[in-house]
Amino acid sequence: MSDVPSVEPRPVFTHKREKHGLIGPFSGRQLALAALLVVAAGVGLAIVTTPLGTNPVTAPNNAAATPYILGPAPAQGLRPGDLPPALDLTAADGTKTPFTDLDGKPISLADLKGKAVWINFFASWCPPCQSETPVLRDIADRYRDRGLAVVGISVQETNADDVRAYAERYQLDYTVGADLTGEIFRLYRLWGLPTSFFIAPDGGIRSVVLAPLTEVGAQAQVEAILPKD
Repeated sequence: MSDVPSVEPRPVFTHKREKHGLIGPFSGRQLALAALLVVAAGVGLAIVTTPLGTNPVTAPNNAAATPYILGPAPAQGLRPGDLPPALDLTAADGTKTPFTDLDGKPISLADLKGKAVWINFFASWCPPCQSETPVLRDIADRYRDRGLAVVGISVQETNADDVRAYAERYQLDYTVGADLTGEIFRLYRLWGLPTSFFIAPDGGIRSVVLAPLTEVGAQAQVEAILPKD
């Protein structure tokens, strides 16, 4: 008899793979549904970021990012061809007082008639607005001598000092006002930030953009409304 101890045969190692889909735990059907949702979201974004009305210089790729949505869209917002509301505040007794910039100077659209006007509603805490701020600053500097007036209106801020600090930090040389009560925001029937109104020299709204603009998109909008020589 051999002195070598017998060795029990080891069990065959079998590893049953967990059931997986095409990618990770997702099935082909789930991935197809997700793809359809992405396409639908892209179409919706193109619609939202395209300025309202007919404007030959406008295209969906003017927008750099999605806007910060604050609430439902109004039943009837301002559209191209409308006259923009005067930037006036209404006191409790019904008297009108002019909306002012950070230095207390009245901002009057009537005084800007004959110029190309870009009114930009934003907030210092709004990421899409922050991404657009350098574009406003550069476009304002580039086209100031050609008749462009940029008016930034900050909304839903704690106080004017926060807006002033933001303007100073980014060296904004265009007009900036703080709509602390939200009255101007409601007057213009807004529902997201940033929102831009491009106003032609005749005083009418040329286009409305609910999205942050790229430099190329902003330049196209501005050049479409510059005063003619």
